[in-house]
Amino acid sequence: MSDSIVSIQHVDKWYGNNHVVKDMNLEIREGEFLTLLGPSGCGKTTTLRMIAGFEDASSGIIEVQGERVEEKEPYQRDVNTVFQNYSLFPHMSVYDNVAYGPSIKKVPKDEIRRRVEEMLALVQMSGYEKRKPDALSGGQKQRVAIARALINNPRVLLLDEPLGALDLKLRKQMQIELKRLQKKLGITFVYVTHDQEEAMTMSDRIAVMRDGIILQIDSPLEIYDHPNCRFVADFIGESNILDGKVHSISGNLMQVETPCGIIKTCGEGFTVGETICVSIRPEYLSVTHEPKDGFTVRARVKDFIYMGTVIKTSLDLDSGQELKFSRFETDPDLHEGDERYLYWDPAKSVPIHLEASEVQA
Repeated sequence: MSDSIVSIQHVDKWYGNNHVVKDMNLEIREGEFLTLLGPSGCGKTTTLRMIAGFEDASSGIIEVQGERVEEKEPYQRDVNTVFQNYSLFPHMSVYDNVAYGPSIKKVPKDEIRRRVEEMLALVQMSGYEKRKPDALSGGQKQRVAIARALINNPRVLLLDEPLGALDLKLRKQMQIELKRLQKKLGITFVYVTHDQEEAMTMSDRIAVMRDGIILQIDSPLEIYDHPNCRFVADFIGESNILDGKVHSISGNLMQVETPCGIIKTCGEGFTVGETICVSIRPEYLSVTHEPKDGFTVRARVKDFIYMGTVIKTSLDLDSGQELKFSRFETDPDLHEGDERYLYWDPAKSVPIHLEASEVQA
């Protein structure tokens, strides 16, 4: 694509007999915030390290700004990396840590001083120049690490779970700061995390990975509302997933027979008798005293979690499956043990074809 700044073409990575990254093809756009998201061991960090040059691809092509980089050393690539453990030099001051990159490139001292001051101001660390890393908090260390990476004016900044060591409140604060910083600088950020909420908060696009394969790459909203497979539906946010068989089709409206009753959903490309799953987010569920609009799924209220204005409710189905239902505090009261029927707007649910391995005999 014409606006691609990093191009990964048919890249594989093997560690002995372990196939970590499998025929990956990915175009990363200039100026975007792209997140590689997935569980531990899915290949996301290995992918980042191959872009950075810390790992060699077993096969395939990696280009940065249209130039192949497989034979280039990390310092020869127009990318910089921020790690979870910060990797600051403990014996150096904040100033010297940030100045390290331009110093080894023999940049004039006056220019180094100007750039260090600019970077520290950018990450809100002015006045900390003389401190050593062990005198800084985790969030301050992370800011210094980011300033040190940015001072070399990279076209691409690679971030390997950089907020993982921070406490929850600081991590959320740093998420907002990183996104603002990326927008201000216009630099391409490639971010690795296993935290789906973090990915949803920060990213322009998310590449969801499992077992070395990108399953879906799209905007956070599109991935949330239109997951393309069961794994993505289950991994991104909270989702209720019901298995069943297509009972009838009328246009794009389908009736699906599940172990707990009949449900309706909207989709195309499905066939009567096909085994599928249907994903419905907790906030799209509705409850009623009587079956409604062709839905016959009955549930019993199990318990509640109060989260400010939203109440998260657990519902037990006759089949034994548990569903999640989110409602506002002002909605009609429910009590533990109450029985209700479930329904939803069929267009708000997502029917998903199952892989052969997912179809129950």
